[in-house]
Amino acid sequence: AGSLMTTKHSQPQSTFAKSLTSTSTNTPYFKTAESTEIPSYVTKCPSNGLCSRLPPDCMICNTNYSCIYGKPATFDCKVKPHVHCVDQNNHEQENFTINMTCQFCWQLATTDYVCTNSTNCMTVSCPRQRYNATCTVRDHIHCLGNRVFPKMLYCNWTGGYKWSTALALSITLGGFGADRFYLGQWREGLGKLFSFGGLGIWTLIDVLLIGVGYVGPADGSLYI
Repeated sequence: AGSLMTTKHSQPQSTFAKSLTSTSTNTPYFKTAESTEIPSYVTKCPSNGLCSRLPPDCMICNTNYSCIYGKPATFDCKVKPHVHCVDQNNHEQENFTINMTCQFCWQLATTDYVCTNSTNCMTVSCPRQRYNATCTVRDHIHCLGNRVFPKMLYCNWTGGYKWSTALALSITLGGFGADRFYLGQWREGLGKLFSFGGLGIWTLIDVLLIGVGYVGPADGSLYI
């Protein structure tokens, strides 16, 4: 349909253009201006790098509809204009293939994408809490579907408290509540301080609870 429309209207358009330019012997009325503006995606594309390592914004790939989920698949790709890349032999190329596993982006391994973190959920709880995160696939990883997707993740942030420090304080100065003070648990710390560690019983219990990681920072974060 597009080719038919082009053929049908090409002659009238040419006649109309001639009628406008026939009165002048200078520059024609219609002149196609060449765009010298560099597309914004070029800044994301490393120059003369491996084509297979280019970010998805730098290439156009044909969808392989015959791929089987979880199996290796090959996709035919072509670099976008103003993008330069090379193959393994350092030869510049435009058309290349991408080898990847046929799977959606949200099915990737956790090391293949980066997610937002949460600092308002409890990491020490039963059951362990989750939070809604927004994840983005790393540039050199290729997958099917949206590269930005939501995902439910376990609370895994840290407030900078060290488990070794908490355990050492519990063993040495636990009778004075130093371990609880360090973890930000002021009420429990004062209780241990004025009861001399619960006459030693509370101190021993805290050593065990901190040792197994049951007692953690008051802000709900993880140890580092």
